[in-house]
Amino acid sequence: MEKKITLPLTKKLAKTLKAGDRVLLTGTIYTSRDAGHKRMCEALARGEKLPFDPTDATIYYVGPTPAKPGQVIGSAGPTTSGRMDAYAPTMMKVGARGMIGKGARLPEVIEAMKEHSGVYFGAIGGAGALLSKCIKSAKLIAYEDLGAEALRELYVEDMPLTVIIDSEGNNLYESGRREYLQGK
Repeated sequence: MEKKITLPLTKKLAKTLKAGDRVLLTGTIYTSRDAGHKRMCEALARGEKLPFDPTDATIYYVGPTPAKPGQVIGSAGPTTSGRMDAYAPTMMKVGARGMIGKGARLPEVIEAMKEHSGVYFGAIGGAGALLSKCIKSAKLIAYEDLGAEALRELYVEDMPLTVIIDSEGNNLYESGRREYLQGK
């Protein structure tokens, strides 16, 4: 069974999600990868504001391809989340709560998630063309010089995701492996 959730990802909503939950996500999300995250964290270190309000925000680790005529966006598959691990705790500290990507996260990120009620959603790598169909609007909001890694605001409807790590630090990659090895 899938849970339909609507953003923003408040603390209250985040705490209802558990590792392994399948969700259909609707609402405004932001795109950024390592170059964008580096730039945002440098701006925060200088005391500057971010180009969007990070409070209860969800960030999709993606560098979409250009849209073809008649499309909102090109292929939009997740990138490896570990490349944002150096920046994720800082982003959560300023209010960002949700992250969408693929792959494992470092213990420091999981600790920050527990401290700030963060949730890590997994998207299926290699399914970028299918995922792009969930994106109903896309707007460039900053860092245009970064090309695919520019910061964008997207509106998504029923984006299929799985909660990989919940706000309590439960990790599907670990629990799923244990269950498999125990023959469950």
